[in-house]
Amino acid sequence: MSDTLDVVLRLLAVFVVFLVLPLAIGQTEHKVMAHMQGRLGPMYAGGFHGWAQLVADGVKFAQKEDVVPAGADRRIFQLAPAVALLPYLLVLVAIPVGPGNAVGQVVDAGIFFVLAVMGVGVLGSLMAGWASANKFSLLGGLRTAAQLMAYELPMLLTAASVAMAAGTVSLPGIVDAFHWWWIPWQIVGGVVFFIAGLAELQRPPFDMPVADSEIIFGAYTEYTGLRFALFLLSEYAGIVVLCGLTTVLFLGGWHGPFGADGLGWLWTLLKTALLAFVIIWLRVTYPRLREDQLQKLAWTVLIPLSLAQIALTGVVKVVIQ
Repeated sequence: MSDTLDVVLRLLAVFVVFLVLPLAIGQTEHKVMAHMQGRLGPMYAGGFHGWAQLVADGVKFAQKEDVVPAGADRRIFQLAPAVALLPYLLVLVAIPVGPGNAVGQVVDAGIFFVLAVMGVGVLGSLMAGWASANKFSLLGGLRTAAQLMAYELPMLLTAASVAMAAGTVSLPGIVDAFHWWWIPWQIVGGVVFFIAGLAELQRPPFDMPVADSEIIFGAYTEYTGLRFALFLLSEYAGIVVLCGLTTVLFLGGWHGPFGADGLGWLWTLLKTALLAFVIIWLRVTYPRLREDQLQKLAWTVLIPLSLAQIALTGVVKVVIQ
């Protein structure tokens, strides 16, 4: 009975994190972009430093009418937001936050599980683009499908290099095996993994599937109200998952610098927050790429670097042994 209660409490904690952290990152993005771009509204709307902006946005989405286009495939159209969002909740269950049982559920093949489930979320965009009966939505879905060929392989290869270094595919096992001297020879893999993750999340500069200046808002053009809000929530939940995975795989998870591990899960949260800030910073800084530029980046830069990272990992393992 106590084991069951422990599992329920840990899963409940993951669900609370799933509801809170994406909203916090969304609010932070409003503020950071407002300061970087001199936008007064998000900085001051709602009292002290615009604290009520997130509440106002939530009320706005809740009040909007839920519209389904007459020519849309209604069932798939309505299901797409949930397909885009729920995989990130499942991934959060497997990401270790701290030592011991500070994880929703330990998965032995953790790397394979999280990468496979994250790939399911892309189906939400494909379903939305196909079911909306809108040419702009269809173009957004096709761009999403095209990006799949660019980012999946680099993510898998760089994650494999970490598994080789740690000798395990368990996420808690990777953190336990981490040493700070890994960073100099795994940093390239970490950067490649992070860039590929940005492309999966369709975040700038890889936001071609939702390019509002070209195809309105891509696969999500016909969505309104809470269904549109679910797509936005899936984007911010994806940021939490990507930053958390990068922290676990390449930054030592709950391990602090110079052996300062006393903060435990706070180290994981701090590293995740810093990476999320980098994602917001990139959105403000870099212009959008074209699809062919992303493919060129992936196949001429990211994949060769990933293969080189695996080769280097193999050499280091042989030398150590």
